Amino acid sequence: MTSRASRAGKFKLIEQFRADGLGLMFGNPGTVEQGFLDAADLDPEFRYILSLQETVAAGIADGYARATGGAALLQLHSGVGLGNGIGMLYQSLRGHTPLVVVAGDAGVRFDAMDAQMACDLVAMAKPVTKYATRVTDPASLLRTIRRAVKIALTPPQGPVFVALPMDVLDAPNEEPVLPTVVPRTDSLPSPAAVGAAAALLADAERPLLLVGDGVHLAGAQAELARVAELLGADVWEVDASEVNLPASHPLRRGMTGHMFGEHSAGLVREADAVLIVGTYVFPEVFPELVSPFRADARIVHVDLNTYEIAKNHPVDLGIAADPRATLAALAGALTGRMSPARRTAAARRLAARVAERQAAPAVQPGPDASAFELFLHRIAQRTGGDLVVFDEALTNSPLVSRYLPPERPGDYHLTRGGSLGVGLPGAVGAKLAHPERTVIGFAGDGGSMYTYQALWTAVRHGVGAKFVVCNNRKYRLLDDNIDQYWRERGIPAHPFPSSFDLSHPELDFAGLARALGAQGLRLEKPGEAAAAADRMLDHPGPFLVDVDIRI
Repeated sequence: MTSRASRAGKFKLIEQFRADGLGLMFGNPGTVEQGFLDAADLDPEFRYILSLQETVAAGIADGYARATGGAALLQLHSGVGLGNGIGMLYQSLRGHTPLVVVAGDAGVRFDAMDAQMACDLVAMAKPVTKYATRVTDPASLLRTIRRAVKIALTPPQGPVFVALPMDVLDAPNEEPVLPTVVPRTDSLPSPAAVGAAAALLADAERPLLLVGDGVHLAGAQAELARVAELLGADVWEVDASEVNLPASHPLRRGMTGHMFGEHSAGLVREADAVLIVGTYVFPEVFPELVSPFRADARIVHVDLNTYEIAKNHPVDLGIAADPRATLAALAGALTGRMSPARRTAAARRLAARVAERQAAPAVQPGPDASAFELFLHRIAQRTGGDLVVFDEALTNSPLVSRYLPPERPGDYHLTRGGSLGVGLPGAVGAKLAHPERTVIGFAGDGGSMYTYQALWTAVRHGVGAKFVVCNNRKYRLLDDNIDQYWRERGIPAHPFPSSFDLSHPELDFAGLARALGAQGLRLEKPGEAAAAADRMLDHPGPFLVDVDIRI
């Protein structure tokens, strides 16, 4: 729809959002946004999803954007609300979630007054966004919003921020409402680049692939599998949170990890040729400062995000192009370039991995299985794997992905970026995106308490997501990490810091769920696991299971 009629900017802004498919806005209200929110309430085609705190709103928006594959609209309240949301926005920045974030302020005319809540919103937002700006001219309100939407959705995708002064929104606006044009980035690599990549990879005896969410965003899973199979190369995922290769594929080896660089170094040090696609290397909290690759390794890096190519370690060839088109072209080039001996060796490596998978025992709980294992097994039985998982189980994630393996794009979302608290709101966002599907969010006990109010939002808006709290009464990941710290420094093991312990006072997660209007139960014994899973899955509304995990 195109409209040139002069109306207050706040009304035209809602029209612009709808023109860009942003018909849902996640947020928490505030005084300086009141006129804008009043206008939003008057539009029957626009829906406001209310959260009780901005971190929750940001987490739901992140989950919604990830589940839809598009942008999500997030409203925060001035500087205080932006401050609350910054930790979750960092998660979105590191994970390349296209969020369009807006926050109000009292008005341009009050800038000199240093009034209550006055602050530099743009400066606050810049470290956790791709782009941050403030509208000061009423005649450029919609133009600025379209620019922000375009930047959010252009690879590398990410959150953007626009400050909206109240007097700018109240002023008459004559701008046309036009859908934002997002540039196509499905660019073809040059034949010379593809040929050079094939030359570097075709003769490999120990090839390796390192891949990330750029593969998922490009829809390049099939092309990735083809190249891996041609090379007979193991595939490790780096900084990945989506399905880049089905869990059942015999060449998929798992994640490199996110904490200690020495782990990643051990995985790659024997490779004589490495293809990196859609990620950066390496993202650990404590990374290796020297290159972990063999000195003679031939390294090719493919990404639309040129910033990540050779960012930390040298490569022999960097290709800034669409991963799907590049992998498809590379498969053709490798087919013609690999010698018969190399093709035979690659086929043997692939066959060996297939045989390993076939020989592996079926995933079944053993006689001493925990309540959590039996609970996951029952979910797998009931759903047949047809569900959406939002996984922030952290130290319990290996069990989640074992019983509910990430097979299809869009069915599995892993926490990323290091922010706690994404599991519960992420599941709410994913369920809003896919109301017809079963959606389960897994969270640790510590992480869940960052954003427990998400259950209230689910109840208020009729979002029937399911939630599971993995309750081990501690920040278990910190226990594991300090163990490594002690070993590295020769410090004798001793009791973990008391700050890692969450056992006192006892947290009643099922009771908290009920207090927020949802249903909940506590699972303590293996014999109760199947009934707990059934009750959760059969309940039509939001339902939480507090699983007692003793490790």
